[in-house]
Amino acid sequence: MGLTLAIVGRPNVGKSTLFNRLTGRRQALVDDQPGVTRDRRYGDGRIGEFTFRLVDTAGFEDAKDDTLEARMRDQTERAVGEADLILFLIDAREGVTSLDQHFLRWLRKQHRPMVLVANKAESKAALSGLGEAHRLGLGDPIPVSAEHAQGLDLLLDAIRDKLGDKAKLGDPIEEDEFALPAEEPEFENAEAFDEAAAAAHEKEIEKRPLQLAIVGRPNVGKSTLVNRLIGEDRLLVGPEAGITRDSIAIDWQHRGRRVRLVDTAGVRRHSKVIDKVERLSVSDTLNTIRYAEVVILVLDSEVMLEKQDLTLARMVLEEGRALLIAANKWDRIEDKPKALKKLTDRVERSLTQAKGIPVVPVSALTGQNLDRLIDAAFAVHKQWNRRLATSPLNRWLRAMVDNHPAPLVSGRRLKPRYMTQIKTRPPTFAFFMNRPEKLPDDYMRYLINGLREQFELPGVPIRTTLRKIKNPYAED
Repeated sequence: MGLTLAIVGRPNVGKSTLFNRLTGRRQALVDDQPGVTRDRRYGDGRIGEFTFRLVDTAGFEDAKDDTLEARMRDQTERAVGEADLILFLIDAREGVTSLDQHFLRWLRKQHRPMVLVANKAESKAALSGLGEAHRLGLGDPIPVSAEHAQGLDLLLDAIRDKLGDKAKLGDPIEEDEFALPAEEPEFENAEAFDEAAAAAHEKEIEKRPLQLAIVGRPNVGKSTLVNRLIGEDRLLVGPEAGITRDSIAIDWQHRGRRVRLVDTAGVRRHSKVIDKVERLSVSDTLNTIRYAEVVILVLDSEVMLEKQDLTLARMVLEEGRALLIAANKWDRIEDKPKALKKLTDRVERSLTQAKGIPVVPVSALTGQNLDRLIDAAFAVHKQWNRRLATSPLNRWLRAMVDNHPAPLVSGRRLKPRYMTQIKTRPPTFAFFMNRPEKLPDDYMRYLINGLREQFELPGVPIRTTLRKIKNPYAED
């Protein structure tokens, strides 16, 4: 997909709405409040059969110091520098403003082809603004309504006129290989899965890309961590808490392995989330967790594992995602061995549902241990995708039951007879037995802990289901 189109304009003219319309997905947060978008966001756009790379940008602000607005403007300037064509948006209902004119003067100096797009043109209220737009000197404005999908055919014609021979039909948009199925189906004939098949499955896993979400409370250094990993100032950072609002996905490679890094908005305690935009940001973060494979929970090493950190960790595990913990700002810790032991012990005590969660001390500022962090993410991803052969599972089950039999119920011994793995992502196992509804929870925990230890499944949630053995003498 060769051509890149950047959507630019002052705040609140509908850039993110147009981005979502052209990409066909609600990727960017949208609200009536100006300035919702801060980082630039990329997506695959389409109008009819014409496909292209699309960039959403923050609303243009006339700021040049070290303020947040100035850093947002820098992101927009980078997007303009990468673009083959600029879609310059104005609000047709409000007409041309002084900020539109100021921004256009700067754009002209960038020597990029431009198409003037008058958004929100679905009603007669836009007629006056369309008339004003002619005096900008960019030709006829293209009236569109991003919200109602109106005028996109006119926009396509304008793009083709501006780009000429470059505006050929793009490559087909391929299915997103990072997207996870909503629910993985159970394996067919799972009982016949042997060790040779398990080894082949493991090799296949190593070829898969990794969808890696970075989550945590506000201002723990998530965006700084991502910038350090990819080696560029891709995301806005600064001393202000809550800079990131959208979940921003970045395709990247680590030692030849493909990774999609997703930076997310910081999540505060539910009772503190009052602002509408913050609620949208938190919802976006939680949705990112659902679509992730591995989640890195970033902590501030100076404030070890607060209640909100534990809430996020439990949420990740409940969604069935693999988890590891990055203790950021480690360069500020004086007694490092003591601090690491304290953190590791608390993780083990507080997150018993996934014992062995990796804890990696890092410094996003200096780059300390970042390779180790990503190596740990690939390791836990491998365990999360792991599929175990049925034969060794049942040898282990017999040994566990012989060593510690299940209790008697009404004078009869409960006994898990056999088991098999029915899913991965996360590993899910079915136990077959008589009267499964009677098996105590503590005995199930005994089996899960033994399973995790024997087959080396640290840091990943393990799901189980109990199924009744069919009585061969019962009538159908």
